[in-house]
Amino acid sequence: MSVPGQSARHTPVLDIVQLVRRRAVERPDQRAFSFIVDGQAEPQHQTCGEIDRQARLIASRLQALNAAGERVLLMYPSGLDFVVAFLGCLYAGAIAVPLYPPRANRSLDRFQAVVADANATLALTTSALAARLEESFAEVAVLRGLRLLATDCMPDPGIIRWKEPAIRSDHLAFLQYTSGSTAQPKGVMVSHGNLIHNQQMIQRAFGHDSASTILSWLPLYHDLGLIGSVILPLCVGCPCILMAPTTFLQRPIRWLEAISRYRATASGGPNFAYELCMRKISPAERAGLDLSCWRVAVNGAEPVRAETIRDFSAQFASAGFSASSFYPSYGMAESTLLVTTAGGAAPIMVPFSGQHIAKHVVVPTGAGEAEGRLLVGCGTTVLDQRVVIVDPHTRQRCQDDQVGEIWVAGGSVALGYWQKPELTSERFQARLSDVDDGPFLRTGDLGFLHQGALFITGRLADLIIIRGRNLYPQDIERSVDSCHQACQPCGAAAFTIEHDGEERLVVVQELTRQGSREADGEAVIAAIRQAVAAEHDAEVHAIILLKAGGLPKTSSGKVQRHACRIGYIAGDLPSLASWQRTEQVDVPLQPCTHQSPPGADEIEAWMLGWIGAKIGKPPSSLDATQPFTIFGLDSLAMVEMGASLDAWLGRSTRDVMVFDYPTVRKLAGHLASTPAAEPIAEKAVLPSASTLDGLLAQIERMTDAEAEAAIRLSAASRIPPPHE
Repeated sequence: MSVPGQSARHTPVLDIVQLVRRRAVERPDQRAFSFIVDGQAEPQHQTCGEIDRQARLIASRLQALNAAGERVLLMYPSGLDFVVAFLGCLYAGAIAVPLYPPRANRSLDRFQAVVADANATLALTTSALAARLEESFAEVAVLRGLRLLATDCMPDPGIIRWKEPAIRSDHLAFLQYTSGSTAQPKGVMVSHGNLIHNQQMIQRAFGHDSASTILSWLPLYHDLGLIGSVILPLCVGCPCILMAPTTFLQRPIRWLEAISRYRATASGGPNFAYELCMRKISPAERAGLDLSCWRVAVNGAEPVRAETIRDFSAQFASAGFSASSFYPSYGMAESTLLVTTAGGAAPIMVPFSGQHIAKHVVVPTGAGEAEGRLLVGCGTTVLDQRVVIVDPHTRQRCQDDQVGEIWVAGGSVALGYWQKPELTSERFQARLSDVDDGPFLRTGDLGFLHQGALFITGRLADLIIIRGRNLYPQDIERSVDSCHQACQPCGAAAFTIEHDGEERLVVVQELTRQGSREADGEAVIAAIRQAVAAEHDAEVHAIILLKAGGLPKTSSGKVQRHACRIGYIAGDLPSLASWQRTEQVDVPLQPCTHQSPPGADEIEAWMLGWIGAKIGKPPSSLDATQPFTIFGLDSLAMVEMGASLDAWLGRSTRDVMVFDYPTVRKLAGHLASTPAAEPIAEKAVLPSASTLDGLLAQIERMTDAEAEAAIRLSAASRIPPPHE
């Protein structure tokens, strides 16, 4: 399907389908993808020939259903099924819509909004997921019409009735839904021409070729994992090794062990992933690593911190890691993926005056000055893509060393937002006011050019980015001001502050007049914490409750988030009650010591003890019948608990269990009644490199965490919502 108004791009293109077909003919037995299951068993493999045949099988089924040009949802856990399903859509001329499957015990609001926006009636998934999803979808009107096809049990007709589609550069390949507002999901229209152009940029910038080895734990349903870990190796012609995000998050050492074992040349993630490795990997574990093969270590998807690059390089130098391997990068779904990057030498880190940066003025400072803000350069763009800095108010081009909005133009810029012509015009078709130049993509990010490199300073709007995941304050505020009867409707403000080098979420909530007089502050705060954890999978760092009329607003009644943030930092907000999170600690793994399987009571006591140690409260004060969210644990903490459970029980619990059973008591009962799975054999995590035949390959690329069960990395979409 092409997009009206794009006739200038109606040109033939060497597309992904042709590239995969060529590889299948030339090297049918070469391994293309390997998937490490739980960091334990022998990886699953796919050859170029197998991928092509399975993609044609799926495509022939889609073509029989007249799916060409239609939106087809892809709902898969991490694994190789997703790879062939995505290619099957391209082979059929359908428009893929990658989505992580909705999780049990979580709201379907965002999922419904995306399905409705895409107007999708067909979804590909696995047989196991189809059985569960059909039951939950039957209760929701917008989802009842979805037809679910299980691709892991499709009959093979022997002779595949598949017709290769005629693909043009302006034809849509897929819709990438950004991690944006639930109220207005935005599907970025990525064309086949966009994919090829961005792949060429990535290959040029990172120096990938058929001798590369790419290894990735990034979620495949988001742009970083999809383009950097699936499409890129197919274009380069190198193999790719995949693992689930939760496999990394449970034990970060698995990521670096896999790089070391398979001699991966490229891998990456958001800034928090490198921080997690420093915090979770012991000196003894570092001693067993050899990271000298790691040539491209991408750091992107969230603010790149100079301290992280410096400390990680120092900490893992003994394992052979070089600071010159770091590639600080900037990208987004609206530009397919990559915008700028820098690498091949030590990253550029320059101290600037923080006070001047806040006023959009660039003033380098001397090393060691107290007010200096150390920023990391994210390099330059390549090929014909352009990056300019623009005054967002006058739309005139800024000079070097002047802060403005980052605008992008080139073949990687997507076609716009699906079925949103006005928003597409505003964001994708901007032009400079003083010269006839454009169109440009308005990124919504602020930055400047210094000595040719792009430096990111902040965001134009109120978008919140925590651990690489984009959250809109409007969504959080909507959840907060309706979670307790004492909360004033439209009386919340959500924003972030920097604490210990990380972005932390703060919520300010105004109470009703009656609530100001009578409400139990602790109960309101507990309700806010639970609402944010349950509906947004985020931890709140601090909560301030204000009396009626105390929330800063404009004369027209709009919440002034910036004023709230300033008041919070200065301590000037007239609070009725306040709370700040007690810093969570790392709980060491407890090895299995029991001879017989523990009962439900024993498992419950263990979990309460683990949670108590994590949040600094006595286990006796915790209620096993309350949802995990009441303890303020986000999905990363839940994944950590799953890893500890595995070690203590001496068997795999399957990481999804901690999300399918929402209370300590229910999870304990389930585990006590579940037959023991295979024992854990962490030392047999990975086979030797020789068993992978010269499995050399892959890319790098940023980040995005996944499984919704963990951390949805969304480097890509930093476009601000429409102005209020």
